[in-house]
Amino acid sequence: MARWVVGIDLGTTNSALAFVEAEAVSDEGSKGAASGSKVRVFEIPQVVALNEVASRAVLPSFWYRPAQGEFPLGAVDCPWNTKKGEGADRLVGLFARDQGAKVPGRVVASSKSWLCHPGVDRQAAILPWTAADDVAKVSPVEAARAFLDHLRRAWNHTHAQPGDKARASAGNALEEQEILLTVPASFDPVARQLTLEAATLAGLNNVTLLEEPLAAFYAWLDAQGDSWRDQVKVGDLILVCDVGGGTTDFTLVAVEDRDGDLALRRAAVGDHLLLGGDNMDLALAYAAAATLPGGMERLDPIQRVALTHACRQAKETLLANPNLTTAPVVILGRGSKVIGGAIKTELTREVLERTLLEGFFPVCGPEASAQAGRKVGLSEIGLPYAAEPAITRQLAHFLTRQANSLHHDTASPTASGTRLVKPSAVLFNGGVFEAEPLRRRVLEVLSQWCGRPVPALETPGLDLAVARGAAHYGLVRKGRGIRVRGGVSRAFYLGIETAAPAVPGIKPPLKALCVVPMGMEEGTETDVPGPPLNLMVGEPARFHFLSSTTRRQDVPGTLLDHWSPDELLELEPVETTLPIEQNANDAAGAAPATVVPVRLHSRVTEVGVLDLSCRSLADDRAWKLEYNVREPR
Repeated sequence: MARWVVGIDLGTTNSALAFVEAEAVSDEGSKGAASGSKVRVFEIPQVVALNEVASRAVLPSFWYRPAQGEFPLGAVDCPWNTKKGEGADRLVGLFARDQGAKVPGRVVASSKSWLCHPGVDRQAAILPWTAADDVAKVSPVEAARAFLDHLRRAWNHTHAQPGDKARASAGNALEEQEILLTVPASFDPVARQLTLEAATLAGLNNVTLLEEPLAAFYAWLDAQGDSWRDQVKVGDLILVCDVGGGTTDFTLVAVEDRDGDLALRRAAVGDHLLLGGDNMDLALAYAAAATLPGGMERLDPIQRVALTHACRQAKETLLANPNLTTAPVVILGRGSKVIGGAIKTELTREVLERTLLEGFFPVCGPEASAQAGRKVGLSEIGLPYAAEPAITRQLAHFLTRQANSLHHDTASPTASGTRLVKPSAVLFNGGVFEAEPLRRRVLEVLSQWCGRPVPALETPGLDLAVARGAAHYGLVRKGRGIRVRGGVSRAFYLGIETAAPAVPGIKPPLKALCVVPMGMEEGTETDVPGPPLNLMVGEPARFHFLSSTTRRQDVPGTLLDHWSPDELLELEPVETTLPIEQNANDAAGAAPATVVPVRLHSRVTEVGVLDLSCRSLADDRAWKLEYNVREPR
């Protein structure tokens, strides 16, 4: 049995680890609250400067790929390295981030955003994306593995037996603990599966995925103890507004009555938004470049990336030190066309707040719509950032869209006539909201939309809340705490090719067959009713999957022949060759058919995998399609 419950926030910008003893919980008088859970944050040893290792509360999610001989042998080793110089290949964390700001072409950054990018091979060595040919590249999966592996080694070193710094004492190794690993609510099923794969590669096997907004909510529950019941009432709808380094997630949690006691249910989640601190750092870089002779145009591509890294550091300095009014921004000069030596400017608090407030949190009405991406014939391959940078407009889009499908008392018209879900309170999460002016602006805009003040639920330490909440959720799974229920947060569909006459140059249209309805509980299964379907076996085939965060009315067997772009999102297809698998009743020597009539049966397993069975109507053959849809309850 695991001694510890461990929560890991594998973040875009920073990663963190929190833990609690699995059995050190008092149940006294709490109606399920994990009173006295004593979740602690693990101080992570890491290289902070040449020949210097120190512990920090977070591990910056940066991996520096040094040139041959760039550092003295052993200067970036960690105490657990068994071979001198080994640290150069595993240089992650604070020093990797700082060195990457100076030499941006050698640092793997925002790898988590690449992990959820369906337009690239996420298991191919593609990072750093714009690196020179002499830089050893890695895959997004390998980058995630590197950060998790560092956490494992750091934990095991800290819990090592006396005289043995390489191995944790019996029962204390991280790989032996129960681990809750967080992902954005908007991660697609493939990104979730790849995250699990990275954990396995790092030696972590007992892993459960948990959505980051829910982890933040569990952190609030842990901080409040049983007093959370005094702060909410039946009918309340709490908005979790989570803006991290790479993604923006919106989640709604409903407060309900269950047998005379308060209960919590996740009511809705938003779609994938690649929008966060990375976008803000780039905007600050443009603001800082405006103070330089020639502006951004006078800087080469490497300097522009370096300026963005330097502005991120300046931003974090200002946010961490409210009394400072300016922070220096310095990048290295390159070539004779640039002023000799380093290029220096500064980021002022006034510019920081104006850039973020006006660019990302503008005051707008609830009818504001998120800008759609332009349809361009050719575009550069890169991260698929959200076209609309204004988070308040994205929030308006989420709340109005959910109002059309969420039957709740708080979904009602505003003064302007726009139908909107009106949250009762907001729970902020993500390092971006460490800035008090940004929290204040969101509350101001929401209060304007709702026609009443919208309060914030307070959680200390937003940068560590997800890791803390994940550890607390581990206790909840053991029955020590209140669980936020809701089942699968999306409905899932299988694309069915329409039987239609062939037309040159036109592919037959797809219909969408609901195989998993929204809210289906893990550990349950169902037949998918409807007419028989033809299944291709014995040769390569592509299976199309789709999902929806708004179609709550669909049940297994619902067949859609048309839908709006806002209703269904096409996921990455599964390409496979299903074996023919003749059974013993087949006639000897008979030619096997390549198309088999089947019916579908779906099951969501306890670990969140969609087990879709295609069962032959002609014999007892059956085929399975697995697609990871882990959604913790």
